[in-house]
Amino acid sequence: LSAADGIGNIGGLGTEQSHLSVPVADPGAWATAMNNLGIVPMGLTGQQLVSDSICIQGFDPNLGIIAPINPMMAGISLVPPPPVPPELPVIKEIIHCKSCTLFPQNPNLPPPSTRERPPGCKTVFVGGLPENASEEIIREVFDQCGEIVAIRKSKKNFCHIRFSEEFMVDKALYLSGYRMRIGSSTDKKDSGRIHVDFAQARDDLYEWECKQRLLAREERHRRKVQEDRLRPPSPPPIMHYSEHEAGLLGERLKDDNKFSEAITVLYTWIERGEVNRRTANHFYSMVQSANSHVRRLMNEKAQHEEEMELAKEHFKNSLLTILTQFEQITAVFTAATRQKAWDHFSKAQRKNIDIWRKQCEELRNAHSEEIMGIRREEEMEMSDEDLEENPCKKIRMDDSALAAQSCALREENDSLRWQLDAYRNEVELLKKEQGKPHRSEEDHTHEQQLHFLQQTMHSMQQQLLRLQEELKGKELELEQARDEQRYLEGEVFSLREKVRLVMGIEKYNGLNGTAALYHHREKKNEAVMRGPLRSEKEALLLGVISTFLHVHPFGANIEYLWSYIQRLDAKISASELERLMVRLPNMFKQEFSGVGATLEKRWKFCGFEALNSA
Repeated sequence: LSAADGIGNIGGLGTEQSHLSVPVADPGAWATAMNNLGIVPMGLTGQQLVSDSICIQGFDPNLGIIAPINPMMAGISLVPPPPVPPELPVIKEIIHCKSCTLFPQNPNLPPPSTRERPPGCKTVFVGGLPENASEEIIREVFDQCGEIVAIRKSKKNFCHIRFSEEFMVDKALYLSGYRMRIGSSTDKKDSGRIHVDFAQARDDLYEWECKQRLLAREERHRRKVQEDRLRPPSPPPIMHYSEHEAGLLGERLKDDNKFSEAITVLYTWIERGEVNRRTANHFYSMVQSANSHVRRLMNEKAQHEEEMELAKEHFKNSLLTILTQFEQITAVFTAATRQKAWDHFSKAQRKNIDIWRKQCEELRNAHSEEIMGIRREEEMEMSDEDLEENPCKKIRMDDSALAAQSCALREENDSLRWQLDAYRNEVELLKKEQGKPHRSEEDHTHEQQLHFLQQTMHSMQQQLLRLQEELKGKELELEQARDEQRYLEGEVFSLREKVRLVMGIEKYNGLNGTAALYHHREKKNEAVMRGPLRSEKEALLLGVISTFLHVHPFGANIEYLWSYIQRLDAKISASELERLMVRLPNMFKQEFSGVGATLEKRWKFCGFEALNSA
């Protein structure tokens, strides 16, 4: 009888299959022995010990190769092998070896149990060995599962076997539950039911930890390489200061495309402390170039704002065009739904036309709301009602603008003065160096520099005088604006007093006492209201008003007077007429007539009375 060794060459490891022949004197004896064990007699031809596809994932018997094994793969490292589906039970057969025979257990019995697999397990525990089993017999049985590194046999019928790879442990577990019989002996010492289980060994754990540390190092190296690849390049180093580099940097500061790099270099030089008495002029010219870039930026911003306004206008015009087309389409649908055309359409066509009409109306309404929102935003941006209602606020804004201009002129004046002082210091240095013995070429160069500096100083002095004159003019304008502000504040105060006076009159219903109170408070603000005529237009208005009120001895209210003068000058307002008459109390005076709701304020001409009293 010949049996093929089904354990050897598992997984395509390259070892040759060994064929063993065990002589059997009486084939009936084998059948009797299997009947005694409760096993159905089967063929004695050897088969492969266990399917490699069950032990190792990714193995194809047709290819004869093993896929790369990941230490973290299920069934190899920490996770136990996947269970075999119950509908496909593994049929175990008799295994014949040279010195012993392995009989499978009853298939009706439950499979042998195993403990939890330790990480990196390469060692198995084998118990239930026959008493007469030697190390050579054990090696003969388990050598077919893979390369054995060491066997540690105990005196109590068990041993520990360490393999070279982890997947060999799965093949050894397949032998768990087999009954081993040495030769053809029936002695109890020559047979035993073996139990194979995972064993926890320090060598396996140490190798597994080393492998995990190696994988962690490789992962860290891979991440570091990835980070180095994605890290942005370092900025170029900043060159040291020199007159040549300063000249080149000044040219780059004037170039819009190179301004960012140049301003970084200038900042670095200033932080390094390169500014001293000799290099101050060079740095001032570079700072001045940087300041001129601000104007370019403001011009560019204004240009972008203009483009944005044009784009908004184009967008609004496009929306209006779309809305017009929507209106036309809606008109078409409305005409189609009228009785003379609606009766000629079928029911399905009417339904479609009605749906289209509703959709078109919804879209038209949405576009109309969008256009109205744009118009409301424009009205809010362009609204100046607050400034017109409160002239004092407008005067304050003009005052602040003039103050800002004056401050800017002062700063420019100071900067020019400092630059002039720097040029004077440089001239003094050149004069001192001119006294030392130098070559003729150096003297000529110093003379040219001195002449150039003198011209620059002269031009700077002229510019300084011009700026001082502009500063004086701005200060005069600022003073005039402040005077006008004080006048308007006095007028506002007088109006408030008049309002309070009217409220007091309604409360007490007395004309004489109220008029006396009003004249008393009006005299208190008389100093604020008085003022000379400021223009020829005011003189003409004064003559017309005086003539008009002279022919109305009982006086006239401001609306009547304004309606008459408006025929002569349409641009004049009632508030301007009232301000003019308030400023001239010796020529015009106010009187109240009526009681309660019929109270009316009238203006009278009193110029002749003032002459008589004088």
